[in-house]
Amino acid sequence: MNNEILENHKRYLERKALYKSFGYDVDKERDFILKQAEPVSGRILEAGTGKGHFALALAKAGYSFVTFDISPEEQRFAKLNITHFGFDKQVDFRIENGEKTSFLSGSFDVVFSVNVLHHLRNAYQVIDELIRLISSNGKLILADFTDEGFKVMDKIHGLEGNKHEVREVTLSDAENYLGNKGFKVIGTKSIYQAVLMAEKR
Repeated sequence: MNNEILENHKRYLERKALYKSFGYDVDKERDFILKQAEPVSGRILEAGTGKGHFALALAKAGYSFVTFDISPEEQRFAKLNITHFGFDKQVDFRIENGEKTSFLSGSFDVVFSVNVLHHLRNAYQVIDELIRLISSNGKLILADFTDEGFKVMDKIHGLEGNKHEVREVTLSDAENYLGNKGFKVIGTKSIYQAVLMAEKR
């Protein structure tokens, strides 16, 4: 197990270095997203663990939280890395489908979803599910890449012989959708990341 954790962490560091070679600092961008969401308190959910970059940022900031992903393989990478840093007691990993989760309505005070939206086949269904999970005074933080961020992702995926698939619903679409649902939405961005913070009016 220890060898697996170390090997996994090595892959994580290589991945971060690759991103940084194109100007994208994973730690800096995740910290930027977290800062936009402040204050963060209460029950926290991350929707879409992926390889765990944002989960690690949350854990390093001292938060305990639940994180879910539909992919056990992706989440395993995240789980091993969280264990490497010694944060495993702070993180409750779950396998869930974001279109319909097993959590009770109003279970969380802060819900994050970072760089997930552009992957979603049924984005509005997932947004509705995340809305269902927010407590009456809770907030939803959606983040995705800016045009510059997507350019970096395209280059990285191209190097790996893949195409970075981007579906049709954008963060701007999500902002309009949340506004129409009665949310107060504040948007900010860095060069590479756009962030929406949506709170119930």
